[in-house]
Amino acid sequence: MSARDIFHNLVRLALQKDGWTITHDPLSIDLADGQLQIDLGAERLIAAQKQDERIAVEIKSFVAPSAIYEFHTALGQCLNYRVALKLKEPERILYLAVPLETYEDFFSRQLPQLSIHEYQLKLLVFDPENEVIVQWIN
Repeated sequence: MSARDIFHNLVRLALQKDGWTITHDPLSIDLADGQLQIDLGAERLIAAQKQDERIAVEIKSFVAPSAIYEFHTALGQCLNYRVALKLKEPERILYLAVPLETYEDFFSRQLPQLSIHEYQLKLLVFDPENEVIVQWIN
């Protein structure tokens, strides 16, 4: 099992505060040649539709000296996880969870914005100080 991100428990708590039930920690995806582990799997009941909404969340702290390097790694992971989810759990929507400060400072730059648009990357922006989800970006 890979090491947990420093914000793992905080994002888990923020999701629960937002009405999500954590169903997997981590969410394992078995492939013929190995296993992938996405940080969290969660679901919540949509009352109006009486069906479950299911997500997978990959958490990244962006605390390394190079935000662009961390972004390359996170984007690559997300693209691979999306392919695996499409095969094994196509109803799940994958989100990349990033801290609010990182979103405001780094994700507003041109390359991250172009990549988010090009790869239709979904973001979950969380506030580590208040332990809440600030924004869902689809």
